[in-house]
Amino acid sequence: MKTQHADVAVVGAGIVGIACAYYLAISKRAPKVVIIDPLAPMSLTSAASGENYRNWWPHQVMTEFTDFSTDLMEEISRQSNNQLHMTRRGYALATRLADPDTLLRQLYEGYGADGGAKIRWHKKGSGTKYQPALSADWQSAPDGVDVIQDRAILDSYFPSFDKEVSTVLHIRRAGDISGQQMGSFMLHKIRELGGSVVQGKVVAIQRTGSFSVAVESEAAAQTITADLVVNAAGPYVGHVAELLGEKLPVQNVFQQKIAFEDAQKAINRQMPFSIDLDGQVVDWSEQEREVLAEDPDLDWLTKAMPGAIHCRPEGGEHGKWLKLGWAFNTTPSEPSETLPFFPNFPEIVLRGASRLNPSLKVYYGRLPARMSHYGGYYTMTKENWPLIGPMATSGAFVAGALSGFGTMASCATGALVAKWAFGDSRPEFTKFLCLYRYQDETLMKALLSSESTGIL
Repeated sequence: MKTQHADVAVVGAGIVGIACAYYLAISKRAPKVVIIDPLAPMSLTSAASGENYRNWWPHQVMTEFTDFSTDLMEEISRQSNNQLHMTRRGYALATRLADPDTLLRQLYEGYGADGGAKIRWHKKGSGTKYQPALSADWQSAPDGVDVIQDRAILDSYFPSFDKEVSTVLHIRRAGDISGQQMGSFMLHKIRELGGSVVQGKVVAIQRTGSFSVAVESEAAAQTITADLVVNAAGPYVGHVAELLGEKLPVQNVFQQKIAFEDAQKAINRQMPFSIDLDGQVVDWSEQEREVLAEDPDLDWLTKAMPGAIHCRPEGGEHGKWLKLGWAFNTTPSEPSETLPFFPNFPEIVLRGASRLNPSLKVYYGRLPARMSHYGGYYTMTKENWPLIGPMATSGAFVAGALSGFGTMASCATGALVAKWAFGDSRPEFTKFLCLYRYQDETLMKALLSSESTGIL
């Protein structure tokens, strides 16, 4: 049986595992990092990433965390001549509530003490200047958030939105990147520094001084010995923890998206990543609704549905595709390489997205043949905060439960794991993102009773 030694063994070759390996490798204190995964790098959940990023959450800890990650992504973008294809048209969060008090309170809470300086109000007659997202350049885009309640601004810069929308929160430090390109950049650097990728399944981990990681593959079984182990196994993070005799408070929920060619040019290519925050009843015809109501397995589609439906132009100003997503599933399931697709999802998400952008109705019942229906697992804690830091086993670290925000948070996650591994100083918010937070009863009570967990 083949045996090799590594400074660090990283279990998981998704974007989070790759980012952990990258920041460990560039520290120069762990030059030989081995990434282990039965699948090719950046497949499974990472291949289904929405590839969006934002720096606003309804809690300051998560805002600081994603701000930190965005700083690091921008650093890579500068180093690589924007190999990441980083853009910054922002997030446009839309609601029909004229006085969305809860949402606005969360906005201020998320930005903390800086909230007042970062938030710009645009109401009729306010005379404030709004800078539209006419450019995708991340370096020239404004920071903060614009709260838009001026009908003239909404009609001018969000003309495809439902005319009943009365408030748009335009989060400005937000946009999209190519997760695949970021992963490719990091893997190149990891290999350049002496790291490698081993394709195989981790079936056992033992600790006798150093770690002994047993890996099985079609080619051959092998053992990798390592001083440190990082559990970044995505939807399998709980399974890898069990190999160490530990249990993590995580669950997996499968979510789906579609992408298709916008041949009818229903959406302006300059539109920011847009999210309809309001719940709705899906726009079926009376005949469709009757048929669905008669089927006990589908009658739920005739009832009230949650909000947070996504719509984003894909491929930049000169592209032709759209991405739609709706994370309405709440049923936990065990991860599987055979993904549990719901065949009716494409039409469901299209109908839901058409409430915010009625121009999409042109595709009702006739989505283009050039369409991709894909999905991945949201691996999450109940409070929807990640787990980043030491496990109970000395020398083992976890980087998981990154739900639907793995790509945007991967750089910060990798950097924090490296800091934990080498005992370096860490940002203050770091302590709230590790397993230690479960010892803070006051914090956990507040998080679990929160009006929003930040799922968008």
